[in-house]
Amino acid sequence: MDLIARLRAGLPGEAILTDPDVTGSYANDMASFCEAGTPAVVVLPRTVEQVQHVMRTATELRVPVVPQGARTGLSGAANASDGCIVLSLVKMDRIIEINPVDRIAVVEPGVVNAVLSRAVNEHGLYYPPDPSSWEQCSIGGNIGTASGGLCCVKYGVTAEYVLGLDVVLADGRLLSCGRRTAKGVAGYDLTRLFVGSEGSLGIVVRAVLALRPEPPQQLVLAAEFPSTAAACEAVCEIMARGHAPSLLELMDRTSVRAVNAMAQMGLPDTTEALLLAAFDTPDPAADLAAVGALCTAAGATEVVPAETAAESDLLLQARRLTLTALERVKSATMIDDVCVPRSRLAEMLDGTAAIADKYDLTIGVVAHAGDGNTHPTVCFDADDPDESRRARESFDAIMALGLRLGGTITGEHGVGVLKKEWLARELGPVGLELQRGIKDVFDPLGILNPGKLF
Repeated sequence: MDLIARLRAGLPGEAILTDPDVTGSYANDMASFCEAGTPAVVVLPRTVEQVQHVMRTATELRVPVVPQGARTGLSGAANASDGCIVLSLVKMDRIIEINPVDRIAVVEPGVVNAVLSRAVNEHGLYYPPDPSSWEQCSIGGNIGTASGGLCCVKYGVTAEYVLGLDVVLADGRLLSCGRRTAKGVAGYDLTRLFVGSEGSLGIVVRAVLALRPEPPQQLVLAAEFPSTAAACEAVCEIMARGHAPSLLELMDRTSVRAVNAMAQMGLPDTTEALLLAAFDTPDPAADLAAVGALCTAAGATEVVPAETAAESDLLLQARRLTLTALERVKSATMIDDVCVPRSRLAEMLDGTAAIADKYDLTIGVVAHAGDGNTHPTVCFDADDPDESRRARESFDAIMALGLRLGGTITGEHGVGVLKKEWLARELGPVGLELQRGIKDVFDPLGILNPGKLF
């Protein structure tokens, strides 16, 4: 029996897409320079049992399966391989439970991050992970890539909020791991193993997520600096003095000028770096005043604290517009995701500027400065072969720089196709061997998201 017929035996007709024009639209995520194959079929299950049927069929017929969420990823982790089943989980989008006493939410993988956030807010609760694509990205995708966001500096990343998972394994068996309780140390932590595994170990079909009480409305401060070194000195002082900002973001000169050109934000052309800090504490104004003093001492030319939520949103607008503004500089962009120790942040930014000069390219950098996670964005003309080559070489140079500074090749975007070679360099031969061994235990036939990570 052929693949489509076997799938139809356990799935409704509307859950199976075979039109090449339609299936081709599911071939890739938002990453540049990543190969994508042609899927044989796209399936959109609505139940756990339907996912199990897909995986049993794939195992019996030895067909690769590529799990997908909203395809907002930036590493090619959701890209199709030739002849694969694309398993799109966007139809599994139920919020099953919100429990204010236990402070948990139980959700299916297709729930959009922003939808969950607003739903728990109605109960006076807060789900902190907030990737920049939060209005589109799904919880399953966030779990697959261990996503972060602007609030990571205070609240941490997705992995810290995933308490338990239901996972369909490669052979169709259903595994429940983790817990609903506040504490639990029974056995190996398989839950953490699945977070960040990019769909290579199993298909997440349900997640138990930790929630927090909703914090007070945050207030934001913007500080302009004459150099990235001065801005990074301020970051180090803020963290060394024990402050706990809910957001600490940095934009370099290229990013500031791109936003100015697009939105006429009125930021001075002399600004070499813009630092944004926010506090959601009981007295945010006092915290902003203390941080403002540290910024001034580090050399800030202007410090502007917001007094209201509306003013805070206005100050954050420049940061939110950065990627869109940089996308207007050239026809294509490559977004890197290198994370370094906070103490090496200035070296990372200055080194990236030197790489931009070496390769004669525009590279804007925004950073989650509070946790050292930089997002250098390489702007280039995709129709110019030489410029495309230089863009790829500069991307690699940035990752090499991050490793030299004691960092990692990805803080929150994942490895996917884009960074496979660099993962091997970061892990080393022993680490790579062990990780491949783990993959073999969960997926002995190698059908789950083949060609990703390793």
